[in-house]
Amino acid sequence: MSASGQAPLGSDRVGSGSGPGQDGKAPNPNIATAITDVSERALLLVHEEIELAKAEISEKIGKLLKGTVVAVAAGVFVIAALQFVLVGFALLAWWGLPSIGQTEFFWGFFLVAGVLLLMALLAGLIAARAVKAGSPPVPSMALEEARKIRGSVASGPGGTVDGPPTGAGAAGSARSTKA
Repeated sequence: MSASGQAPLGSDRVGSGSGPGQDGKAPNPNIATAITDVSERALLLVHEEIELAKAEISEKIGKLLKGTVVAVAAGVFVIAALQFVLVGFALLAWWGLPSIGQTEFFWGFFLVAGVLLLMALLAGLIAARAVKAGSPPVPSMALEEARKIRGSVASGPGGTVDGPPTGAGAAGSARSTKA
């Protein structure tokens, strides 16, 4: 509008090509800003997901390490006390075995050693099952968030996937859209 209140000459034509982005030569600054903003937010989101995965792994490793240290300390005390108990059981077994001479107390130690080996076998099987159930530590929360983000990025404006996934990540993105 001019100072007289009338529109300047040629401004009433539609598609005159005078505005930025209308002739295809100059992009709309709002679109460029939006694209920059979206890419910055996506980068920030990726960094946050990486930090979440690091924190989750660190927490799990810390718990495993703390449990291992406490178990080792307890094991040292138990082994020291167990030595005295085992000698007592071996002497008791020698005393209780029929038809063993007064100087053949080694049979009591063999009996106690056999019982200990059976107990060690049982404990080893239980420990193997526990280790198998606890490893490897996986950042499940971070992976679930990444699947959700990939699913929301892969879906179109209406919430549907734009097309079939292609490339190396096809199997992973196909799984995330079914969930």
